[in-house]
Amino acid sequence: MRKQKGFSLIELLIVVAIILIIAAIAIPNLLRARIAANESSAVASIRTINTAQISYNSAYPTVGFAGLSALSGSCTGSTLPTSAAACLIDSQLASGSKSGYTFTSTAASGTPASSYVAFANPQTQNTTGVRSFCSVADAVVRYSTASLSTCAGTETPLQ
Repeated sequence: MRKQKGFSLIELLIVVAIILIIAAIAIPNLLRARIAANESSAVASIRTINTAQISYNSAYPTVGFAGLSALSGSCTGSTLPTSAAACLIDSQLASGSKSGYTFTSTAASGTPASSYVAFANPQTQNTTGVRSFCSVADAVVRYSTASLSTCAGTETPLQ
């Protein structure tokens, strides 16, 4: 009687079962890590908007603060920044969607605009993010577990 080389069907099934158990343990951790990365990106983007708003207000004091589209622009070569296209944020952020979050920034009415509000909401709650983030002219990033449509400046500050 010759001894067969290789693995038996039972041995292969046991290995596949072990791999499936490991995958079942790892996938929820992977999803939580993705949500944490998206939230971190959203906070960084809100901080970028804050910095851009402050720079815009300094560069164009007669206009004040601006909306998200005016902070963007394609200033390359001989094209210079203007109050309509200040080239302070990248086009991805100016599009209003980045890393699973939707961004909005609006300036107060009046000339010059004396304040602004910026907020970020997850595109899909509990999938792309859990918390919403916002900021006003004081440049403090705040968060809420509920979706935000504005920022009162009274939400919980981010630690």
